[in-house]
Amino acid sequence: MKAIVRITVIGLCLALLAGCNSTPKRDVEFAPVAPMMPPPQAENTGSIYMAGHERSWFEDRRAKRVGDILLVRLVEQTDASVSNSTEVSKSNSTSVSSPTLFGKAVSVLNGGDLSFGLNSGSDFEGEGDNAQSNELSGSVTVTVVEVLSNGYLRVRGEKRIGTNSGNEYVKLSGIVRPDDIDTTNTVDSTRVGDATLQYVGDGAIADANKMGWLARFFVSAFMPF
Repeated sequence: MKAIVRITVIGLCLALLAGCNSTPKRDVEFAPVAPMMPPPQAENTGSIYMAGHERSWFEDRRAKRVGDILLVRLVEQTDASVSNSTEVSKSNSTSVSSPTLFGKAVSVLNGGDLSFGLNSGSDFEGEGDNAQSNELSGSVTVTVVEVLSNGYLRVRGEKRIGTNSGNEYVKLSGIVRPDDIDTTNTVDSTRVGDATLQYVGDGAIADANKMGWLARFFVSAFMPF
């Protein structure tokens, strides 16, 4: 018995230590990609300009190649309100007269007839309201992972912030039009097409805000009452 208690205590201690791990985790779906390697340098023909290795002196240093970084300014703000009201009422009434045989009503032994009636009714009324408001500001740097045939840039990136109570992650992916990138190599998140924006966290605070499995059962569709 003492050995079982000792093993149980050690297991609980290991679980608590695992929960205290504050090392941020990387998400491979938002990982950056390496820039494309330049073409092999051609043999020097005496010219000071080499094809494939030139760089314009007057171009803006905006993201346009695979591996380039781009700053996305988060300016998200959403407001949503939903109100539902449902009312259902149903009633049924059925009556059957006593049958007749050779013109006479059929009766049971005690003299009663066989007629009967059936009435049923049901009422249902439900109402629900939901209001939600979200606001996200800040910035996250993403990497160009693909240049589409029309010149648009597919980007993705992740910012990991570790604190003493857990970790916070800001993840973003989508498609950026080069014309929407300003001279500081920055674009607003509202101009990112097909955007996926996640702001999640882990640790003690995130765990405290999660509903337990038993409470989730009582509010799920499996609960019949």
